[in-house]
Amino acid sequence: MSRYISFRDFDWLLLIFVLLICGLGVLEIRSATAHTKFAGAHIKQLYWIAGGIASMFMVSFINYQKMLDGVHWMYIASIASLMTVMIFGQKYLGARRWIKMPGGSHFQPSEWVKLILILAVAKYFADLHQRELTWPDFIKAGAIVAVPMLMVLAQPDLGTALTYLPIAIMGLFLGGVHLKQALTVLLLAGLMMPLAFHVLKPYQRERLTSFMQPEADSQGSGYQVIQSLIAVGSGGLWGSSAASQTHQAFLPVPQTDFIFAAFAEEHGFVGALTVMLLYFIVLMRLTQNAQTAPDRAGTFVVMGVVAVLSFHILVNVGMVVGFMPVTGIPLPLMSYGGSSVLFMFLALGIVMNVRMRRFVN
Repeated sequence: MSRYISFRDFDWLLLIFVLLICGLGVLEIRSATAHTKFAGAHIKQLYWIAGGIASMFMVSFINYQKMLDGVHWMYIASIASLMTVMIFGQKYLGARRWIKMPGGSHFQPSEWVKLILILAVAKYFADLHQRELTWPDFIKAGAIVAVPMLMVLAQPDLGTALTYLPIAIMGLFLGGVHLKQALTVLLLAGLMMPLAFHVLKPYQRERLTSFMQPEADSQGSGYQVIQSLIAVGSGGLWGSSAASQTHQAFLPVPQTDFIFAAFAEEHGFVGALTVMLLYFIVLMRLTQNAQTAPDRAGTFVVMGVVAVLSFHILVNVGMVVGFMPVTGIPLPLMSYGGSSVLFMFLALGIVMNVRMRRFVN
């Protein structure tokens, strides 16, 4: 089979648009952190991107069907890594999410679990062979995602845990979920929502409600949303050269969760629209690759990546403009952070893997 695999089938156009987004992210990280304690973060981001690209090319040559065959071992390893975080993880700002690695770097297993869940859900539904989705099938698919999701919620990391949901939803949708099943689950979720809300930490509850009325606590839970809205608004059509919100540190963590607000302030509506257009093109290319996948499992894998990427973009941009609660979900390929960047490139590597085998019998 390997003799038919060629880089001629690699989606170079997709890679170009991905690197354009990464480039804009690096430039914005450099600008946003120039006079702060995070100065030089853009150099680290370049290293992560370079490592991500190398990982993407390596993964693209490992047959994804072999990955799917061994995904149960990967799933067990992912659960073990989350348990390791709960026991030995580094605690920061009340959350235990990272494992400290040699050299001072930190590893966040919950980011990598997304990739394994994409493969696990794809494998599960591919093995059903398009048969009618029964309630036991539905429950098993939900359990595959629910177990690591609950473990991540316990860290606590609400933002990352929520990113597991679109993987399950996309899998069920493509797997042929019935309208009756979907409505039943939505009704049960609605009834359990008040209970789930009270289980959350107080600061998590504040985050989920403050975006609706941020001015009610302008110096507390609503501060980030208010400063983000000011930054986006002050950018105008073409951007603000002063970028006071970003450069004078009114906007919290502009290199991570609020990088889109910082970019919108410096480059205006036109710049923000350009970034959204680039993401749209990337999502369209990914969807096209799903349509040309050689088998059902390949389609599920690529659409799983589409689901996670779309969810990240929707929630992050919605958070920045006050339409979504602040949940700490980064903007893919732009926000500073090694785990997020490497996950995205590894996911793209598997997409390329599927694409390069679309003509293999």
